Amino acid sequence: MQYSSTRGGVAPVGFAEAVLMGLATDGGLLVPETLPRVEASSLRAWSGLRFQELALEVMAPFVGDEIPKQDLRTLIERSYATFTHPEVTPLVEIGDLRILELFHGPTAAFKDVALQFLGNLFEYLLARDGGQLNICGATSGDTGSAAIYGVRGKARISIFMLHPKGRISPIQERQMTSVLDANVHNIAIRGSFDDAQRIVKALFNDLSFKSEFRLGAVNSINWARILAQMVYYVFAWTRFSRGDPERCASFAVPTGNFGDVFAGYLAKRMGVPIDRLIIATNRNDILTRFVETGIYAVGDVYQTLSPAMDIQIASNFERYLYFLFDGDTGRVRDLLETLQATGRLEVDATHHARARTDFDAVAVSDAQTLDQIRETYAAGDYILCPHTAVGVKAGGSAEDLICLATAHPAKFNEAIRLAIGRDAPLPPVLQGLRDLPTRCLELDAGAERLKAHIRATLKDGG
Repeated sequence: MQYSSTRGGVAPVGFAEAVLMGLATDGGLLVPETLPRVEASSLRAWSGLRFQELALEVMAPFVGDEIPKQDLRTLIERSYATFTHPEVTPLVEIGDLRILELFHGPTAAFKDVALQFLGNLFEYLLARDGGQLNICGATSGDTGSAAIYGVRGKARISIFMLHPKGRISPIQERQMTSVLDANVHNIAIRGSFDDAQRIVKALFNDLSFKSEFRLGAVNSINWARILAQMVYYVFAWTRFSRGDPERCASFAVPTGNFGDVFAGYLAKRMGVPIDRLIIATNRNDILTRFVETGIYAVGDVYQTLSPAMDIQIASNFERYLYFLFDGDTGRVRDLLETLQATGRLEVDATHHARARTDFDAVAVSDAQTLDQIRETYAAGDYILCPHTAVGVKAGGSAEDLICLATAHPAKFNEAIRLAIGRDAPLPPVLQGLRDLPTRCLELDAGAERLKAHIRATLKDGG
C-alpha cells in the first residue's frame, strides 16, 4: 500500500514512512492511494472475531509487507492489553440506546484506541530502523493524555504536547501534567486549541526545522490514528449485525477535528454496511454548517461543556475533500489556499449534494447537552459524558443507531454536576490524580517561542 498527499506534492511513500512523516512535506495529509474492498464473505467471517483479531484483519491491507503479519499481531495484542474491558470497545444497550464505549483505555478516552497502538508502532519502527522521533502535538483535551500515555518512557521518543490554558477540564490537565517521565514535555498555550494546532502545523511546515529535530505527529493528521479508529466501526457493526451483510448500522459521532467520523466514512467506503454517519457538533458548528450549506467558514471559537469539540479548523476535513473530489489534488489545494486567505471555502452544488449523502449533521447546544445527560440518567441510571450526550442528542431515535461514547463521564464532572447534581464515579485510572505532582510550561501562542523551547530542550539532552 502506497500513500500520497492530499495536495499532490509528495512522491508515494510506504506505510512506515507515512507514519513517521505525520504531516506530508507539502503541508497536506497522507492518504492511501487505494482503499481495499471488504466483501460479504469477509464480513461474515469477521463477525465472531475478538477486537484484536479484527484489528489485524482491518489493518493488514494498509500495512502491506512493511511489517510482518506476526509482528503486527504482536503490536496489536500489546496495545490493547492495557484496556480494562475484554472487548476493548464494547457495544452496550441502555434502554433504547446502543452505546459504543470507547473509554476503557488507560486515559478513559477514545483516543487510547489509536494512541496505544501508535506508541507501540513508533517504538517498533524506531528500534527496527534506528533514529529518534520528537513528537509535537496539540490537544483539546483527550489526545494529549492518550498520546503521553502511549509513549511515556519509550526509548528514542520525546513528546511535546500543547494544550490551551484553562480550556480543558481539570482532570484532563492533571492527567497530562502529572506524567513526569523525562521524555514528556507539557506546554500550556495562552490561547485556543486552534491556536495550538496552528503552531504545530507551522512547525511541520518548516521543513528544515522538522528535519533537523525529526518531528513526528500523534494528532489525527497521522494516518495510523485514522486506521486504528476504523477498527471499532467494523467491530461495532459485527456486534450489532451478528455478521449479516444485509443489516446496516448508523453512527452518531461527537465531532471536533473530524478524524473520528472520517474513520467511519472510510469504513463505509470500503464496504462495511453503514447507513448514516451523523456529525454531532456543539456551538462550534462549522462542520454542521458545511453539510447544510456547502460553505466552510471559520468563526469564533466558543467555550462549551464539551471542550474537546471547541474547534473551528478541523484537520481531517482536508482528507474528506480529497475523497469528495475523487483525488483531484489541484482542486483540494486551491480550496485550502482560499480557506487560508479568506477563512472560507465553498464547494459547488454537485459536490455539496454528495456531502449531504455522505453525512447528516446536527449542532447541539449546552442546554440540550445537559438535558440529554439528565434524560439518559433518569431512564437508565447511565451517565453520558457531555461529548457523548451531544452525539446521542444529534442521533435521535433511529432503530439502527449506534452512538459513540468518546470519554468516561468522570473526566467532565463539572458538567455532570450541572446536569444531575452528582459526580460520576471515578474509574481506577482517574483516581488519585489530584494528589500527584505536576510539571508544565506556559508559553504565549507563537511558533517561534515553541521552536526555541524545543531547540533548547533537545540540545540540553531533554
